[in-house]
Amino acid sequence: MGAAEARIALCLLACSPAFAADAPQADFNLSEPAPGVFVHLGRALPLDAPGHDDIANIGFIVGAKCVAVIDTGGSVRIGRELNAAIVKHTPLPICYVINTHVHVDHVLGNAAFTYAKPSFVGNSRLVDAIARSRNFFVTEYAADMDAPASVAQVIGPDRLVEQDLNLDLGGRSLALHSWPKAHTDSDLTVYDAKTRTLWTGDLLFRERLPALDGSLTGWLVSLDQLTAMQVRLAVPGHGPTTHDAPAAIREQRRYLQALHDGVREELARNESIEHAIEHVAAAEQTHWLLWDKVHPHNVVRASQEAEWQ
Repeated sequence: MGAAEARIALCLLACSPAFAADAPQADFNLSEPAPGVFVHLGRALPLDAPGHDDIANIGFIVGAKCVAVIDTGGSVRIGRELNAAIVKHTPLPICYVINTHVHVDHVLGNAAFTYAKPSFVGNSRLVDAIARSRNFFVTEYAADMDAPASVAQVIGPDRLVEQDLNLDLGGRSLALHSWPKAHTDSDLTVYDAKTRTLWTGDLLFRERLPALDGSLTGWLVSLDQLTAMQVRLAVPGHGPTTHDAPAAIREQRRYLQALHDGVREELARNESIEHAIEHVAAAEQTHWLLWDKVHPHNVVRASQEAEWQ
């Protein structure tokens, strides 16, 4: 079967009533922490472990006329699980699929929603970020796509948020905001005014150690701005939801500030990167999951940024 035929077959499968009506798996956790706000919590696993396609927090918001999906998981399978959960809870159409940033665990499920013909929404820089990532995703995460894996299954945005954008779900307005380079270069938050719920994407991690792929200094600035927002419920990119967003932000900021200051001290003393990985922010280790998987990468990225500044 050629690529075009495979895409057609995928579409036919996705559009079929049987596909739409499939029930989510029993272990697909889903909660409603605020009215009409549904959250699936990802698992605290590294990207190289079985189950790595289900590590991000994803979900949806239901308005009077349609549904907005917020992130879709790290595989087409997880995207379909989320779609099945939506179908179970509401007959309303899906009008928007919103991606909070480019990372594979948040976007690879997009292909499961093309049958609904939604508008895919993201930071204006997400277009280039997706374009840069397509071949890598196909090479490294082919098993998380429908066979045969193809760049056509890596869906980017068609509606771009330069800075701010409001989306109407019918009696429910979502305020989207694009952030300067922070966790990544394509971060986006979603604020549901009706419940004062903020979906932070990976600008906020809880329990799982934050991963740096953008700008550490930019991330610290963004966290200060997030703290000033009037939020009743925060849905982080990873970890449990919280009704005390300022406390969660302070905890993450403590680690990121220690990372920022520590790498600069190491560079000033001309220490090796191995020494920096062992000593920078070491007091934080007991507070976070996946330290050995994530912290070395953070130290390298933070050191590179400090050298460039």
